[in-house]
Amino acid sequence: MMKKILLILIAALAVGLFFHFDLHQLLTLDGLKGSMDQFSQWREQSPVLVIGVFFIMYVLVTALSLPGAAILTLAAGALFGLLEGLVIVSFASSIGATLAFLVSRYLLRDTIQKRFPERLTAIDAGVAKEGAFYLFTLRLVPVFPFFLINLLMGVTAIKSWTFYWVSQIGMLAGTFVFVNAGTQLAQIDSLSGILSFNLIVSFALLGFFPLIAKAILNVFKKKRVYKNYTKPKKFDRNMVVIGAGAGGLVTSYIAAAVKAKVTLIEAGEMGGDCLNYGCVPSKAIIKSAKIAEQIRHGEHYGLENSTPQFSFKKVMARVHKVIADVAPHDSVERYTNLGVEVIKGYGKLIDPWTVEIKLNDGSKQTLTARTIVIATGARPFVPPLPGIEETGYVTSDTLWTKFAELDEAPKKLVVLGGGPIGCELAQSFARLGSSVTQIEMAERIMIKEDLEVSTFAHESLTESGVNILTSHQALRCETRDDKKYIVVKQQLDGKTQEVAIEYDELLCAVGRSARLKGYGLEELGIETNRTILTNEYLETLYPNIYAAGDIVGPYQFTHVAAHQGWYAAVNGLFGHLKKFKVDYRVIPWTTFIDPEVARVGLNEQDAIDKGIDFEITRFEFEELDRAITDSATKGFIKVITPKGKDKILGVTVVSEHAGDLIAEFVLAMKHGLGLNKILGTIHSYPTWAEGNKYAAGEWKRNHAPETVLNLLEKYHTWRRG
Repeated sequence: MMKKILLILIAALAVGLFFHFDLHQLLTLDGLKGSMDQFSQWREQSPVLVIGVFFIMYVLVTALSLPGAAILTLAAGALFGLLEGLVIVSFASSIGATLAFLVSRYLLRDTIQKRFPERLTAIDAGVAKEGAFYLFTLRLVPVFPFFLINLLMGVTAIKSWTFYWVSQIGMLAGTFVFVNAGTQLAQIDSLSGILSFNLIVSFALLGFFPLIAKAILNVFKKKRVYKNYTKPKKFDRNMVVIGAGAGGLVTSYIAAAVKAKVTLIEAGEMGGDCLNYGCVPSKAIIKSAKIAEQIRHGEHYGLENSTPQFSFKKVMARVHKVIADVAPHDSVERYTNLGVEVIKGYGKLIDPWTVEIKLNDGSKQTLTARTIVIATGARPFVPPLPGIEETGYVTSDTLWTKFAELDEAPKKLVVLGGGPIGCELAQSFARLGSSVTQIEMAERIMIKEDLEVSTFAHESLTESGVNILTSHQALRCETRDDKKYIVVKQQLDGKTQEVAIEYDELLCAVGRSARLKGYGLEELGIETNRTILTNEYLETLYPNIYAAGDIVGPYQFTHVAAHQGWYAAVNGLFGHLKKFKVDYRVIPWTTFIDPEVARVGLNEQDAIDKGIDFEITRFEFEELDRAITDSATKGFIKVITPKGKDKILGVTVVSEHAGDLIAEFVLAMKHGLGLNKILGTIHSYPTWAEGNKYAAGEWKRNHAPETVLNLLEKYHTWRRG
């Protein structure tokens, strides 16, 4: 410990002396120009001494992370010329960087290791695998200042020798550009020298170097990635898309719209999970369930309460009719007419440009494409509970087929999972006559929402007849006397208590897992970790292979998959000219329980976790005329803003039509519009959308300029005489 303290004191003393004697003034462009004559004289008198002193000074400036390394590099060119200056700076900068690296490792690594063990372990794993290449990239294209790279790499497990030689090679090109610019700087002795061709070229290189280096690095990376494969000289298609869910449909549509030759491969139903098993059927049954609930509570609308009379089989038939009515929007015929070739079959990557298609008739077809997009989506995750396969279960994918044959809703339904899907279906089936028990391992349902929103959702589902068991962990499924049970445990007063819950049907709604198997990803070495790992452009390990939708994340929403589809198409077709990073800044989501819960940006808990100095503006729907006319006054709008500012950081809406109301806030956040702009926008009366305006009005009222208002009051008093 004493050694570390002594080292810190020595470094602090060196830095203090550096600034005390105004040495930093020499490391400016003006200081350099003013000292050139003196340096030149010293060099003529003692060339070896000047080189030695300059070398040591450069090492110390770099090792202590002092400002001025760039000026010293220019000075090397001015004093010693291109070749000699390049050699001096190359070795001095690498040695100094390595010293800074070693000091950082000695002083900081143990502390950071203790404080962030999991993060550092993950970083070390990446460094062990790609450390040299990653460091080379940072050196060649200096995204971060070199002194920061020295310090940060010191806390990783990269070897010192590796750090030194990679830095030596990686910084060489940039050093050359700066030293060369310095040689021209020395030649400026008049205003005309500023416009010399050599000087203009030298400084132009400084501006273009990062772009040139990045281009060289991309070529190097491609050769490294594709070294085991032979690229076709010609391609059958510009783009092949595997998967016809939201991501794949948007990708292929955009490709066809810009006249690319694109093939869309889908083995199952067009439209993917959203159309056939998710968004569309669930919203259809939610509507039927809501009507049934309104009939039960007719008194809310001046009618008589009544027991809804319906056939569950007809309700399910309507669900399938809705799917059929929407299906033409995503059909083979429509996309064929749009210019997309649709092939029904299973696509598998053979190499980075080749897809083998096992057609549904059993035959095979092979296509090559310059760009391939994987958009295979996700499937419901089924927890590996003992006995679950023997007792049977349904998921949000399979219930629509199985339940379509039932004459009535399952008498006893257990819903496993308290997320959005579980909550939506639990409430709907309870309203359609099922005795529903919902099991959630966490302490509350809808755990990603604020506590008050979770509580609100809990109350709404309970009012609909759902028996919610939070903090209950499912253990196993079993059969007793021809009856099916799920056994759960609960911590109660420090003791573990097991409870067996009987059910006719078990619905697993505990999340979704990406479809990663069977597409050739493993054979090509494309990295996966629950999802396909991509960069900010949706590129996988191979720059010509992209991924979009649920298979990528980070949000498993249909609208995010469609959003990513645009980027996959544009980057895949035109990325060699210009690439676009996927914009995840403003992503809305809605849980379609009754009332709906919609959110965009931060909620209150997020703002607290991020340490933001924020304030909350609320508007209760019991004050909205349209909510009163619809007898639907439960709910609120909660807006998160920075203290004293109208900038919108996040909004949560709980109400009927919340999913529609949130759109105005999404637009405002996307384009940087504050609450004042919403307040100044005309909203039709009487509509639900007025709630947004009134929420903005609440903020304005809370930030009224009291001093100005007091002066105005006095002014009007004076005007009255």
